[in-house]
Amino acid sequence: MNLLTKSWNLLLNDSAVKIRPTKREDRDHIINILRRTSNFTDEEIKVAVELLDSYFANSLDSGYWTYTAELDRVVGYICYGPTPMTSGTFDIYWIAVDPIVQGKHIGTKLLSFAEEDIVRHNGRLITIYTSSQERYGNTRAFYSRRGYREGCRVRDYYKPGDDLVIYVKLTLED
Repeated sequence: MNLLTKSWNLLLNDSAVKIRPTKREDRDHIINILRRTSNFTDEEIKVAVELLDSYFANSLDSGYWTYTAELDRVVGYICYGPTPMTSGTFDIYWIAVDPIVQGKHIGTKLLSFAEEDIVRHNGRLITIYTSSQERYGNTRAFYSRRGYREGCRVRDYYKPGDDLVIYVKLTLED
């Protein structure tokens, strides 16, 4: 464990993670987190930034709800919103946590926050789209541990050998 990691561990033990609406000044920090996770391609990061910019341009009507996890600086974010042309279905578009603090439950806190917010907005179904590539294995396991199940798989969706995997979670029991 290096000194930086050790100091983050102390900070996480002594301070609660604050989740708040994303501000314009968070943009560069979020882009930096997306790049440093090493999970996202340049094309994926470009799409994430487009959603952020849409949110900043018109947060109320963009269709994207973006929140930031903060300790003494930005350590993660989540972007979600109602799925167009559905009743009570919401998509989790992006979730990313600074690699320095991954494994410290920040992703869980962000996802739980989004789920609670979705329920407050009468959400009944949450969907998360991801890739079948091995580099997303930890991500898929994270979703499974949080009660999401694989609802659908579309073979070769992104490219040959790279399936679209859609995780789903019902928020209300029938």
